[in-house]
Amino acid sequence: MTSLVSSIGTLLLRELVTLRKEIEAYPSDADLWKVVPGITNSGGTLALHLTGNLQHFIGAVLGGTGYVRNRDAEFALRGLSRKELVGLVEQTTAALTRTFGSLTDAVLAGRYPEPVGKVRVSTGDFLVHLEGHLGYHLGQIDYHRRIITGTSALPGSLSPGQLVSAEPEE
Repeated sequence: MTSLVSSIGTLLLRELVTLRKEIEAYPSDADLWKVVPGITNSGGTLALHLTGNLQHFIGAVLGGTGYVRNRDAEFALRGLSRKELVGLVEQTTAALTRTFGSLTDAVLAGRYPEPVGKVRVSTGDFLVHLEGHLGYHLGQIDYHRRIITGTSALPGSLSPGQLVSAEPEE
């Protein structure tokens, strides 16, 4: 039987692989930072936000990594290269891999250590929320990249074959 910890961890790590592929699919560093009418955040801004969010809420709070988040900088910083953003994704992936290696389903059933949005929630509920948040912004990055590049090519898919419970069809 698949544990909830391994399922959530696998989903988050799968999406981080896709985030990396999305960043790498931009034709230039400058394209990552373009803002188009009707869209507030660039792909680069969303990538900074996602890595900061996950490094804080999972890496620092649950994994004790010591990461210190600067949320304002996630939305103000501009001009990082694709290579620098990929480096942040790799750091985030490493932090999540370490953290999920030490979590148990019992931890997920307990309260998340910090209030979130002025409420207390279970760790499991909050991790599911973070997975949805990552997927939401990953879709925004994909559409931003398509608008900027004028192409609908998909750099990577979110394959069900990467799920913990995936088995070959009989």
